[in-house]
Amino acid sequence: MELSKTLCVLILMYESLYTMKKHLFPLMLFFVAATTIFSCNPPSQGDDSSDDKLYASSKPYTRWWWFSSEIDKNDVRDQLVWLKDHDFGGVEIAWIYPMFLDSTTVHPDFLSPEWSEPVVYAKHVADSLGLGCDYTYGTLWPFNDVDLPAGDETRNFFDSVEVAKRPLTWDHPKVARILNHLDKKAFSRYASKMNKALNEAYKGKKPGIFVDSWEVETEYAWTPGFDKTFMAEHGYDILPYMQQRTLLDKGNEDALYDYMHTLSGYVMREFYQPFAENATRVGAFSRAQCGGAPTDLLTAFTLVDVPETEAILYEPSFSKITASAAALADKEVVTAETFTCAYGWTSLRYKNGRGQSPHQGREQIADLKLICDALFANGTNQIIWHGFPFNKVGKSDNYFYTTCQVSTDENNNLSGEPISAFNRYMTKVSQLMRKGRNFSEMAVYMPLEDSWLGGKYPKEITDQMAWALGYYEMRYIDTPKEMKGYQPLWVNEHFLSTAEYKDGLLHCGSTTFKSLYVDVKYMEFGALQSILRLAKQGLPVILKRLPVEPGRNKHSEYAEVLKELTGLSTVSNDSSKLLGKPLIDGVDLPDFWCREDGNVYYIFFANPLTQTIKYPLEYGYAFIDLGNERQITINHHGKSEPFTLKFRPMESLMLKIDTEGIHPIDLGFIPQKMRED
Repeated sequence: MELSKTLCVLILMYESLYTMKKHLFPLMLFFVAATTIFSCNPPSQGDDSSDDKLYASSKPYTRWWWFSSEIDKNDVRDQLVWLKDHDFGGVEIAWIYPMFLDSTTVHPDFLSPEWSEPVVYAKHVADSLGLGCDYTYGTLWPFNDVDLPAGDETRNFFDSVEVAKRPLTWDHPKVARILNHLDKKAFSRYASKMNKALNEAYKGKKPGIFVDSWEVETEYAWTPGFDKTFMAEHGYDILPYMQQRTLLDKGNEDALYDYMHTLSGYVMREFYQPFAENATRVGAFSRAQCGGAPTDLLTAFTLVDVPETEAILYEPSFSKITASAAALADKEVVTAETFTCAYGWTSLRYKNGRGQSPHQGREQIADLKLICDALFANGTNQIIWHGFPFNKVGKSDNYFYTTCQVSTDENNNLSGEPISAFNRYMTKVSQLMRKGRNFSEMAVYMPLEDSWLGGKYPKEITDQMAWALGYYEMRYIDTPKEMKGYQPLWVNEHFLSTAEYKDGLLHCGSTTFKSLYVDVKYMEFGALQSILRLAKQGLPVILKRLPVEPGRNKHSEYAEVLKELTGLSTVSNDSSKLLGKPLIDGVDLPDFWCREDGNVYYIFFANPLTQTIKYPLEYGYAFIDLGNERQITINHHGKSEPFTLKFRPMESLMLKIDTEGIHPIDLGFIPQKMRED
């Protein structure tokens, strides 16, 4: 009997007993034992289901859209078995509105016992199948509640009513209010309700709880006590700038910077840190997209167990922030919400709640491969599909309006063997990109201060992406292209303050570098002092321009420290005077990512076409690729070895490099053209 059919029989037996709610513990033992006995298919190569590793199998997960309705256990089981059979590693359950915004849809109240029962069942079935099961920590995003206590709602300085409204939730058409993300006490009250409803669902294999990108009002963001905190930190009153709406006016840049500095502390102290601590407390782990948050992004990403990026609503290079945070804080896994709005976006409200993304059901896997390869080449090593709509057995009518649609219906492109083959490819690359640790020879000072003073994005960006607000989001930053061969990673003042240079290496957080690259307009005095200290210890510093101090309170000695720094022999604006050969040398290098495992390097080279992808992606864009070559030199183990990267159409490459030489690894997947619209 096939594994899936056998498990279906066992799960049906279990479901009947589970519903009776008797002898739960013996039944769980039976279920685990039975699953082991009847596992006819061995795990895929490299599969590791140990509970102490997060996303151990490296298989892609998918966001699993549960539309507000009565969730039937047969449908839960059927979909999880299908995902298992198609090489998915797990799910992230996301609770959203009724399909087509149908307010007459019968559904249990959010977080009610009736709501919890199928969630717990889904977790038991996922555990039995060897699938992971994470939870979006609320209904849609940002966090909200139809019964949010008075005073716990988000606000800007002028409004705590309109900006807090959230009409699209599981309990639609009831209007919820968005949680104040700058108040950890409000978060604690919100979390206590979530934890009560998910209590049984936390049991078994450790799940992740997830927060999506920041979609909370940020312009003139406020919370009670903000003015007092600001005064204590900066020594002057922020209220006049708020009351007169002049904070963003030209000439008030110093006040804006100080405001962002205080706001950043609130975001990390009152939200991301409590979110991570809460996950640990309930026996889960935290996963977060900090993208869009008005905060020190690099530090914020280090606060959670699993930092998550996304593409292509964010540029693939944005993922380097997430990967740098993981390297600095010794986090193995970097996830990515992947393929969202690949070909563009259609409003949910289009045609009365029937908005649907362009080309949905006819997505070209070759196009999607460009996106995931771009992510791999910027440090991602775990793909989260966006996503998989919950459907009844034998149905595929439900869809999510902003996503590529994974489907059980093989009339859709993202189904059957094509999606299984693609998942196996992503699994193989993800496994290789977890070996050892991230390699880097160069730290790059992140332009946080510049971004906080950058103001709003220009109209050509906001017209295309209405949710993109300002330069503080850092959607478009990248490490210097001329230094690509050193695989540079971002660092900031937080990590440089405790860094040390010894034995020829900069020890910064949990990683090491050989040099520091600085090219920013503004820099905090504390960062400048740290760089001076490290340069005196011998750290080579490439200083491309002289920064100035941001904020209203200037340090009189700033110019003196900067002069001392530029006078050191270890500091120059000419990198050739300070740097040795990079790991990868060549002209027009493709994007790549390297992991160092003992004395072995694993390097993923993305197809050069990935460097040109933009949102929205042109349908069938991947098929313009006719193949390509790049002549490179790999400087490894004391020798320089020339090598030709030969990219077949739509192919990316993987190399293993050891003391014996360079060994190509066959990734075994080149996508074919699929059914078109």
